[in-house]
Amino acid sequence: MEYLVTMTTRVPEGTPEEAVADIRAREAAHSRQLAGRGHLLRLWRPPLRPGEWRTLGLFAADDDARLEEVLASMPLRVWRTDQVTPLSPHPNDPSPAAAGRPGAREFLVHFTLEAAEDTPAQDIASATVAEASCARELAARGYLVRLWRLPGRGRALGLWRAEEPAELAAVLEALPLAPWMTVETTPLGEHPNDPSPSAT
Repeated sequence: MEYLVTMTTRVPEGTPEEAVADIRAREAAHSRQLAGRGHLLRLWRPPLRPGEWRTLGLFAADDDARLEEVLASMPLRVWRTDQVTPLSPHPNDPSPAAAGRPGAREFLVHFTLEAAEDTPAQDIASATVAEASCARELAARGYLVRLWRLPGRGRALGLWRAEEPAELAAVLEALPLAPWMTVETTPLGEHPNDPSPSAT
């Protein structure tokens, strides 16, 4: 299984800088080990407020219990709280992506399908078929990297690439299901411990 983990670190006031540097160095080394074992897939920096220390991670584990063992083994866990979101396979997931967009920025996009009750079922069905075809095309063009189902009805999470937010917004607005979806986009920054060679 795959999981999205929001990791928030709060260093206790008065902690010596040397202690922080030591744990960060051990965290980096341990992250490389977890990546080598196939548990840590990606790390990103979301937009941060001043003084905030938060990371988004994509992890893989056999089950929830094994994931907790992985997270508990990370040195920064002594100062960190983790919010775990299980990710389920999505039928339109293009992994592995067919193409890349070198130098493009990455974004996480949350989708929620919210069609009105009087929306004809055939309209949604037709758009869903068209959405699958569109997803394949966007993956081939390097926009869509991964796609997962989220807990709850009609919810999905996508990893996307684009040169700038406006470009991605135009792509998302053209999706066949766009008239019935709410979209929340999070720009992602590079993380020094990200194990993916495709992150840049």
